[in-house]
Amino acid sequence: MLYTPSNVRIQSSNMMEFIKYINKSQGLDCQSYHSLHKYSVDNPNSFWKELVKFYDVDFSGELEPVCTDLSFDTYGWFPNMKLNFAKNMLKKGRDVNIALSSVRESGKTIKTTFEQLRKDVSGLQKVIKDHISKGDVLACYMPNITETATSMLATTALGGVFTSTSSDFGIEGVIDRFGQSKPKVLVTVNGYEYGGKYFDLTDKINAVVSKIDSIEKVIVVDFKGEGMDVSSIHKAVSWSDIVKPSEDEIEFIECDFKDPLYIMYSSGTTGKPKCIVHSIGGTLLNHIKELGLHTNLKEDSTIMYFTTCGWMMWNWLISSLYFGATTVLYEGSPAYPTFGDFISLIEKEQINIFGTSPKFLKALEDSGIDLSKYDFSSLETMLSTGAPLLPEQFDYVYNKFKKDIQLSSISGGTDIIGCFFLGNPILPVHRGELQCAGLGMDVTCFDSRGKEVKGEEGELVCLQSFPSRPIYFLNDDNGERIHKAYFAEFKGVWHHGDFIKITETGGAQVLGRSDATLNPGGVRIGTAEIYRQTETIDFIEDSVCVGKNIDGDVEVWLFVVTKDGHELSKEDIKLIRSRIRENTTPRHMPKKVIAVKGIPYTRSGKKMEMAVSRLINGRKLDNVQAVSNPESLDYFKSL
Repeated sequence: MLYTPSNVRIQSSNMMEFIKYINKSQGLDCQSYHSLHKYSVDNPNSFWKELVKFYDVDFSGELEPVCTDLSFDTYGWFPNMKLNFAKNMLKKGRDVNIALSSVRESGKTIKTTFEQLRKDVSGLQKVIKDHISKGDVLACYMPNITETATSMLATTALGGVFTSTSSDFGIEGVIDRFGQSKPKVLVTVNGYEYGGKYFDLTDKINAVVSKIDSIEKVIVVDFKGEGMDVSSIHKAVSWSDIVKPSEDEIEFIECDFKDPLYIMYSSGTTGKPKCIVHSIGGTLLNHIKELGLHTNLKEDSTIMYFTTCGWMMWNWLISSLYFGATTVLYEGSPAYPTFGDFISLIEKEQINIFGTSPKFLKALEDSGIDLSKYDFSSLETMLSTGAPLLPEQFDYVYNKFKKDIQLSSISGGTDIIGCFFLGNPILPVHRGELQCAGLGMDVTCFDSRGKEVKGEEGELVCLQSFPSRPIYFLNDDNGERIHKAYFAEFKGVWHHGDFIKITETGGAQVLGRSDATLNPGGVRIGTAEIYRQTETIDFIEDSVCVGKNIDGDVEVWLFVVTKDGHELSKEDIKLIRSRIRENTTPRHMPKKVIAVKGIPYTRSGKKMEMAVSRLINGRKLDNVQAVSNPESLDYFKSL
């Protein structure tokens, strides 16, 4: 045990307040978190209804019935409730309080009060309402800046659907996503900075707009604020020219609980990324639960998570507005100018809750930076996700940051826009473990036969429905794709694709992905997007891309078979990596490109990514008989 919260911290936590509330409201005698969790999964209708009341969610209609179908057959949550996401996000923040603190790697910081944010949302709403009505899509191809959050709020206030991807995505990556979600409005930026370099996006924007017919209007933000000419961009207008802060009341359109809010994107392992649609109410309630109860976010808190708006952690972070808290948006490289400049933000912004990843903590440790120089007195909680946090990294945080800190390794995903296992302010932290299962999440571990196991490695599953389950996939009219994604492995049970072990403390260890999805730096990406690039290179005959577990993170390794005896040169490798980076994202770019003589296939002609992944990560391959060319496995075994 590395940390035990003080009695003062326990008693002042939102979680303990909720336990007291639920005991009084329901006549219970929950004396621990584990008894509260048991109540939440045994009595889901009661739990989710009481959460709505405890956090004073703004809605109209009736709370009953809470759920008409606790199986995964249909989405049955709160059928008689109506609400608006943006209205809930903006209702609690006091006018003078800082809502968003936008920090760039250059050090430039723009602070926006809740009063100003409301005016900006009202101003943008006037611009987009001729294009965005209930159910229409607005897309952001943006860095993590204030205007991205403003765009989400203005869209969802009108009952529209928001989708986003980060500005480092290549053309094909953007088109693969937005081409399916069909936005009417595109909000973008003329360029962005990373690592001290400026990247102009003009050509990329034009290429995207030319390929997506649904786009009616393009609103361009001037990243540097030095003036720009948007005349060369088709259908474009300048944000600063047309978006004016407005004193008028924001128009909030009431929607059903299950109406769409966000379109998120899967990794695209077997083709174009799946478009995962999340509900207004499900997202709201889950984020309230995770941020308020599990993360102990309060009105006087300041929270920051290092993320881009192409990752679901951005959506999660922005929901902090609900509590009237201050949300810090960081845009740029955490290593520029130095790691010290980045980590000093904890003191400068008085951050209480700091979100990061194992990859960043490893880079910070390797840099040799002396953390004793920095003031972490404001820091109460550190969150980490994106990959399993190694036990040694728990040691690093407690030895180098501070002893009195809740270190929460959290795990879930884009699929549920939240977590299955996460932190808890009233529980101790055990080395190498996620603290607990989330309230209302009936999760357990199955072996390959579908039998529940404890203390053994197996598959993460969820036995009953929860509000933040996706409502549907786009372009999946008969539900075949969503069934295949989550329910094909175990009938009637959510199969998440994480390999885990539930510990005797009630926490968990995440051992990695159990499918072939790549997960470098915590951002799920798919091999299909990489193969689309390798197929355009004339000297490559075939390729397979897998994740190699390195120091608690995942590196992308690409194995290629060359044509006609072509020897892979350093120049060839440079071409491959640059082609992938330019047309997808920097995260897709393989760490290693290795020439091999053959790639394993099944007898039905399917490329065996998981076979390669298991072998290069030192795991036994059980289905050699399924390989049509088993001689191809020899090289991978040697790795």
